[in-house]
Amino acid sequence: MYKILSIAGSDCSGGAGIQADLKTIAAHGMYGMAVITSLTAQNTVCVSDIFDVPADFVKKQIYSVFTDIFPDAVKTGMVSNSEIIHAIAEYFETFKPQNIVVDTVMISTSGNRLISENACDTLINELLPLADIITPNIPEAEFLSEMKIVSDDSRLYAAEKIASMTKGAVLIKGGHSDKNSDDMLYMDGQPYFFKSAKIDNPNTHGTGCTLSSAIACNLAENHDIKKAVENAKSYITGAIEYGLDIGKGSGPLNHLYKL
Repeated sequence: MYKILSIAGSDCSGGAGIQADLKTIAAHGMYGMAVITSLTAQNTVCVSDIFDVPADFVKKQIYSVFTDIFPDAVKTGMVSNSEIIHAIAEYFETFKPQNIVVDTVMISTSGNRLISENACDTLINELLPLADIITPNIPEAEFLSEMKIVSDDSRLYAAEKIASMTKGAVLIKGGHSDKNSDDMLYMDGQPYFFKSAKIDNPNTHGTGCTLSSAIACNLAENHDIKKAVENAKSYITGAIEYGLDIGKGSGPLNHLYKL
């Protein structure tokens, strides 16, 4: 059985973060493990509080996993401060896991900031260079590239700038676009578009977590990056199209819609 590790924050309402990751991994028939970086008090409406796990304890969790059940792929999600990011990067350098997916979690679906300002530089300088693929949404890509994304041309230019920060591929997700939900993968100097019409469903809580976990599962299964993104895109489209409606705000997906 393929083994997937998620290093991310906990969403007590179950739609995003570690909880979404483990559901996604289970839906792919794989063994999920979780290193928790932060506890959040949140639901479909807002994030009301965040409690960061001490970086030393994050390291103990990673060490416990890597020295026993070594993962076939790793994804990182919410990493809210520099100390936690540094701890993760240090152990990635030590243990050298394969198939690293970095979801550049900065802002929640409900609009709450999930990373401190001083942690952004640490993320860019220490974690992004280790990733096989990073998965920013449009606002995150605008932050990383320091430019507005208003067209396919500007998205390509932003991807080129972001690609200079990592050895791996860059997937700029299109869910925040008003026109469509096209994703653009930039890899080896070439763009690849994954077309998708807008789905009439406001419940998109945890989409970024879900997509990045699905990509990690596909990479563990030895798919190349392009195929992994294609498969993950198909999975998350189905989870949104199911039309689950839970909560008073932007609700979660049905991660187990295939069962």
